[in-house]
Amino acid sequence: MTHHSRLKTIFAAVKIIRKILKTTAIALGIFLVVCLAMGVYIYNVSEFEPPVIADSSALKAETGHVDNSLYTIENDWIRKNKYGLYEMYVSGSPYELGVKNGKLSRQQIVDQEIAFTEQIKQMVPSESWRNILKYVIGFINRDLPEHITEEYRKEIYGISRSASPEFNWIGDNYTRLMNYHAAHDIGHALQNLMLVGCTSFGAWGDKTADGSMLIGRNFDFWVGDKFAENKIVAFYNPGKGHKFAFITWGGFAGVVSGMNEKGLTVTINAARSDIPGGAATPVSLVAREVLQYAGNIEEAIAIAKKREMFVSESFLVGSAADGKAVVIEKTPNELDIYDPATDNIQCTNHYQSKQFEQQELNLEQKDRSASVYRYKRLQELMAANYPLTPQKMADILRDRKGLGNTDIGNGNEKAVNQLIAHHSVIFQPDSLRMWVSTGNWQLGEYICYDLRKVFALQGMKKDTTIIETALTIPADSFIYTQEFKDFLTFRANKMALLEGRAVDTAATVSSNPNYYDAYRIAGDYCMNKHWYRAALAYYQTSLTKEIATKDEKEAIEEKIAMCKKNLNP
Repeated sequence: MTHHSRLKTIFAAVKIIRKILKTTAIALGIFLVVCLAMGVYIYNVSEFEPPVIADSSALKAETGHVDNSLYTIENDWIRKNKYGLYEMYVSGSPYELGVKNGKLSRQQIVDQEIAFTEQIKQMVPSESWRNILKYVIGFINRDLPEHITEEYRKEIYGISRSASPEFNWIGDNYTRLMNYHAAHDIGHALQNLMLVGCTSFGAWGDKTADGSMLIGRNFDFWVGDKFAENKIVAFYNPGKGHKFAFITWGGFAGVVSGMNEKGLTVTINAARSDIPGGAATPVSLVAREVLQYAGNIEEAIAIAKKREMFVSESFLVGSAADGKAVVIEKTPNELDIYDPATDNIQCTNHYQSKQFEQQELNLEQKDRSASVYRYKRLQELMAANYPLTPQKMADILRDRKGLGNTDIGNGNEKAVNQLIAHHSVIFQPDSLRMWVSTGNWQLGEYICYDLRKVFALQGMKKDTTIIETALTIPADSFIYTQEFKDFLTFRANKMALLEGRAVDTAATVSSNPNYYDAYRIAGDYCMNKHWYRAALAYYQTSLTKEIATKDEKEAIEEKIAMCKKNLNP
């Protein structure tokens, strides 16, 4: 090839390269513009416009300290009882309810956000990833206000006026509190984490000692220990609808466990769901609407039918007016009713109605989760304790064993009592009494409230107990045993692994020897240290115990394979 030909070839190549670079630059530019536009869009939709408030005079109301832990706003109040539960009474229009709630529970709202955000930071240590997560959730929830009634938007906005700007890195006060109401739904749907693997049941007629209805539930929702420290037993007297009581936490207007003045109860249990692609009404606000506006099962069903939801959920509804309980089973698209047509009912985390029983996700849930096992154990316990009393209900809610009273380790998800409950509650709709658990999950005393008496109060002039002390259910004797101390040792080591601290592997397994997860925890710690032989032994022992789910069993089997691979390269 001549010198001239070589130059011609080089110039042609350069021309092609320039063309490629130009095309690449244009494509890259378009990509960056799209990313920027998407980022601006997500940023904009991540912030919600608050509702218009015609009368904001509630903001002028001042909180007064009466004595001890009692604070009041006119006839509304909050106090802390000797068991560590906050008790709060609020009344008025939606915005007024929210403003009073916020002013009275300001510290609890701040404490709850601290607990929640600390857990998020632990789960997602990278600030960059947390920002991405914020916008992803913002995108999923972009139309959230359209699915929440104006009444509840106003109430949440009222509460948000007392939230702290310290957490504005997540979003403004109103947007944050709105999104928190969807956290329950997103949490159990993303990868089907099942952060809310709850248990509920009921009995009436011949199955209870006096023929009255009894409903019990464990709300096994765990996002860190601090999140469960400042529980509130709230008594609401809204301007519209029924008066009602529910167990909640700072900044949360939704309902997960509650009873109204008509003797209608609502508790929610998660079912397996697809990952949500867009906003809908949070489950807790559907339950709230049922509690506030339904006086019987028919009215509860009508309310549930008209609301589109993020995820699949079971609502166990007990009704004094109907003298029975049913489960409203609802997916994002459909609804069916499970009515056992007998005098008792059970609900864990799978569907039971004809319409959903053979649903693919439900079959997967029954096959792979702990739900069916726990359901069978619940039936076994109920049959052994008929006729039921409030004390026997508590005994069932506290049960830590497996089928046939086998020892499956303390904390196993297959047990009714998984030792993670945010709260546990027993309702007696006929007499409007409810027992709420205290301290150490459901192992402490269950204290009783008579809703008739609480709602008959005309304000609170001095710090006074409102519980029915004669009806207190004593603490479980388990908390005074060496076995309980051992469980706390096990749990401390489990938390150490989660937080990246040193784990005492010998103490972990000796403190909970029949629990598969004790050996999994010890194995994971050894694996992290590259002690493959020790890890292998722990994992193999774990497989000899009662493992809660198929996913967990398969994960352990994969770790065994990794250990063997590292031991025999």
